[in-house]
Amino acid sequence: MTPTTCLLIGAPVDSGKRRRGCLMGPDAYRTAGLAESLSDLGHAVVDLGNCAPAPHDQDHPNSPAYALNETIGWTAALSDAAETAMTRGFPLFLGGDHSLSAGSVRGVANHAAREGRPLFVLWLDAHTDFHTPKSSASGNLHGTPVAYFAGRDGFDGFPTVENPVPEENICMIGLRSVDAAEHEALAATRIHCHDMREIDEHGIAKPLNAFLAKVAAANGLLHVSLDVDFLDPSVAPAVGTTVPGGATVREAHLVMELLHDSGLLTSMDLVELNPFLDERGRTAKLMVDLAASALGRRVFDRTTRSFS
Repeated sequence: MTPTTCLLIGAPVDSGKRRRGCLMGPDAYRTAGLAESLSDLGHAVVDLGNCAPAPHDQDHPNSPAYALNETIGWTAALSDAAETAMTRGFPLFLGGDHSLSAGSVRGVANHAAREGRPLFVLWLDAHTDFHTPKSSASGNLHGTPVAYFAGRDGFDGFPTVENPVPEENICMIGLRSVDAAEHEALAATRIHCHDMREIDEHGIAKPLNAFLAKVAAANGLLHVSLDVDFLDPSVAPAVGTTVPGGATVREAHLVMELLHDSGLLTSMDLVELNPFLDERGRTAKLMVDLAASALGRRVFDRTTRSFS
């Protein structure tokens, strides 16, 4: 990627689940030196501050979906922010829980449609997030964004998805916690799903390179959504949905380096960081390092980290 303007968009979304703390994520990324890391790579960095949800109705305390209206407000606001930011440079959405991607991807998809180019989404996550508000047993809406931007029914009250991301343009890597309802729903789609057993057997580069080849062949835009729980909790503990057996630091950096080498990456989410659960900022620093790898930092360029 040639030097570009990186737009930092804080998305302190904490409505997608009941465990609080992700609202502190954007400032943790700033404190961990995200802007400085990107500037050191030659990029211009503009911090646009934190978004706020659009006006919304008060949530009913007995609603089966937790904080439904607040999440709808966030989706509307972040969609507008994403659509605008795509005309100015490379947006990085600093979360915040994963429900924020309903808005970021919807906005990027609208921009892609105006450009006459297809949008592709790389979902780096332990979970598929393919529930709808009606199918989710927990009612936690951070488990629904892929279903939303793929155009599934069941999102009453949310902004209409005018430009759903085609199923075959979605690739999930790192899966290891998929419930029966999601498994059944996904089996009927053309979404590319790669779980950690496949990664263990064949490596992480093979499915990623195959997907990137599809993006390149279609002259597509590529949005990457990186969830902290893509990583193994032994190296990234600051997430409320820890699932053992995740990606190693080296695997994650390889993904980011391949993304950079492809020259296809056009927008990115950094989500589910809960600083309240971190250990001396180690997860925030690792996520910043991964973002820097996606934007051009090479393996020999990394500094030694001290947590003392």
